[in-house]
Amino acid sequence: METKNAGARSMFFSAMAIFGTIGIFTHFLTIPSSLIALVRGSVGALFLLILRLFRKQKIDWSAVRRDSLVLCLSSVFLGFNWILLFEAYRYTTVATATLCYYMAPIFMILLAPIFWKERLTLTKGLCVLAALAGMVFVSGVLQDGFGGAGQLKGIFLGLTAAVLYTAVVVCNKCLKVLSSGDRTILQLGLSAVILFVYTLFTVDYTALTLDLRSVLLLLALGIIHTGFAYSLYFSAMPRLKAHTLAIGSYLDPILAVLLSALFLREPLGLHGIIGAVLILGAALVSELVPGKK
Repeated sequence: METKNAGARSMFFSAMAIFGTIGIFTHFLTIPSSLIALVRGSVGALFLLILRLFRKQKIDWSAVRRDSLVLCLSSVFLGFNWILLFEAYRYTTVATATLCYYMAPIFMILLAPIFWKERLTLTKGLCVLAALAGMVFVSGVLQDGFGGAGQLKGIFLGLTAAVLYTAVVVCNKCLKVLSSGDRTILQLGLSAVILFVYTLFTVDYTALTLDLRSVLLLLALGIIHTGFAYSLYFSAMPRLKAHTLAIGSYLDPILAVLLSALFLREPLGLHGIIGAVLILGAALVSELVPGKK
């Protein structure tokens, strides 16, 4: 049992580490964010589908039909969530965009009383306030005021991406029949279809040029950061305890912050570090502290 858990932990932490490098890869892509999201969804879905066929596992289409409406809605949220996050990377640092994105658990706290009738406890209320204080530090307002329009736009995009990711989580909690594996393949595939239609009206494909580096980066985002990482994540998740999943999930933003400083020369500075500790600490505590109904 211990060996199995060790293997599951390795897979889970590997997935989190891969997710933590997404910002670094997208930083070097100059094509529209909607196209990056489209390739990520389509290649990731294809990878997982091939893996499913190789394992001779079938999709439960009866469950798909019963959850079809919520599934389609969550796919819309997922696709545009990616677009906004990738755009946030372009207007602010990878570290700042990632920290804004990790406000999603805080948004979940605020929605819990509405959707799941969970009482907003004192501890979770303090987590919300700590995270909001952290956003003030990360935004740079205390240092530069509101003069950095690009920075503020990046923060707004990152926070909006977090809102859409929260919507994806809410939708997924409403999927009562569909398994996590089927859900992931179909969400990725449907989001790719939706994004393809969207890009037809917003992207000039005739003016698009791709060099070898861009192609390799796009394939990496689709195969490694999406298909492979999700397969590791969902293989490990059923065998790990909730607190391990909660703690381990924060390897993603911590690694993103460190790598952005190391490879992109995007140091957070003292205010950013304080903000990161407040946001990630609040989000982690909110997940470890059980909600009371």
